[in-house]
Amino acid sequence: MEYMQAPATSSHGNILCCTCGVPIPPNPANMCVSCLRTQVDISEGIPKQVSVHFCKQCERYLQPPGTWMQCALESRELLALCLKKLKSSMTKVRLIDAGFLWTEPHSKRIKLKLTIQKEVMNGAILQQVFVVEFVIQAQMCDDCHRVEAKDYWKAVVQVRQKTVHKKTFYYLEQLILKHKVHQNTLRIKEIHEGIDFYYSSKQHAQKMVDFLQCTVPCRSKASQRLISHDVHSNTYNYKSTFSVEIVPICKDNVVCMSPRLAQSLGNMGQVCVCIQVTSTVHLIDPKTLQIAEVDANTYWRYPFNSLCSPKQLEEFIVMDIDIIRDQKLGAGAGLRSNRHTLAEVWVQKTSEMNTSQQYHCRTFLGHLLNIGDLVMGYDFANANFNDEYLNKMNPHHVPDVVLIKKCYDRARRIKRRNWKLKELDRDREGMDSDDERQYQDFLEDLEEDENLRKNVNIFRDASKIPVESDTDDEGAPRISLAEMLEDLSLNDATGGEGADMMTD
Repeated sequence: MEYMQAPATSSHGNILCCTCGVPIPPNPANMCVSCLRTQVDISEGIPKQVSVHFCKQCERYLQPPGTWMQCALESRELLALCLKKLKSSMTKVRLIDAGFLWTEPHSKRIKLKLTIQKEVMNGAILQQVFVVEFVIQAQMCDDCHRVEAKDYWKAVVQVRQKTVHKKTFYYLEQLILKHKVHQNTLRIKEIHEGIDFYYSSKQHAQKMVDFLQCTVPCRSKASQRLISHDVHSNTYNYKSTFSVEIVPICKDNVVCMSPRLAQSLGNMGQVCVCIQVTSTVHLIDPKTLQIAEVDANTYWRYPFNSLCSPKQLEEFIVMDIDIIRDQKLGAGAGLRSNRHTLAEVWVQKTSEMNTSQQYHCRTFLGHLLNIGDLVMGYDFANANFNDEYLNKMNPHHVPDVVLIKKCYDRARRIKRRNWKLKELDRDREGMDSDDERQYQDFLEDLEEDENLRKNVNIFRDASKIPVESDTDDEGAPRISLAEMLEDLSLNDATGGEGADMMTD
């Protein structure tokens, strides 16, 4: 409480306080500041301790009656929210200043220093400074409550791919994590041949569908079901379902295209190998190194299927190899791959080493293979295929063997792998026992393909000793430390004790 008064040594124009007799400058109350403070408290009726509700899950504050706001500590937004809690009790005073007093971040207390003025006793204006303490109380907001319930949703995105292998889903999972598209999901459920994303609003589900259409080749359909209808307010409550079907082609699949599609892609061979799946399907002709991209619209117009499943891969050993330097393409041919090298190889199955049976073929792995290397491939010479386009092809144009990738010691690669990936928090149902092997295949693809891991966040595994060399003793590709991110957690930043206090 403040008052301007002249020094006591000068009695010119002063009056005596009507209560204590101290000389003071004239004022309408004829009282000194000390006596006024005993008679009047202008902060009366303003609460000195107020509760503020805070949701720990989403870190938002409740602004009555039902709005949840994101506010940083000591921010203007938080100051406005706290003052609104006092607005009804401060109608008879004038607010001059307001500011924060420092408190421990985990003390669950917010202190405001307020300066107010009020007219009292015959027009005298008093000014007072006092502190209001706000106690933070935990309360779960409606959105987080629905997330925890796991049974409240208004829209679902059902992503499906009719393939045996899940490489495309593993890649899609990393893209979702990198771009944080999963933040608005209520629940993620993994089922056979796909995954479901549940949302509290149709707009969030539509954003996920738009993201999928930009990252993987797919097509989508939307439908909705009426849940309730209010005839008085003419409002409808729907549950929406978005069905997204991804092209059923994965990396390392061998496909046979229709003659019309192969011709439109630059007179490619009909039998091609899928080397990558991004927003389009990337194909390479193992006989000519010619490459092409098939988008979703083209695929659904001229569909084709995978000829073999990954379980049909067989191990071959390279008996002889001859690099093809000058390969001339025909008229109207498209682009050739600069990342691969064309070669003619003689291979033999490791399961038929006691025989003299060898196979001759062309491959795009000439830059990786040497005599004596092990390589995985598909045996077309001794296989029966039920494919519309392959059965109509000239048998002389069908290769005996299609080589897919060089083979390394998997146990040694797992042991030397000093990095890891994050995974979506999802419910797993109907899991296959082959999923672990498929996931290891995806990790090996990341090590072998630099372009593939550009879109993936790779984290250093602190539990393993880092090795800076890019290759091991066998020449297996590895990921350098420069491409890895540090996996920071709350314990790393504040220590175990501080983490417990923050999450208390």
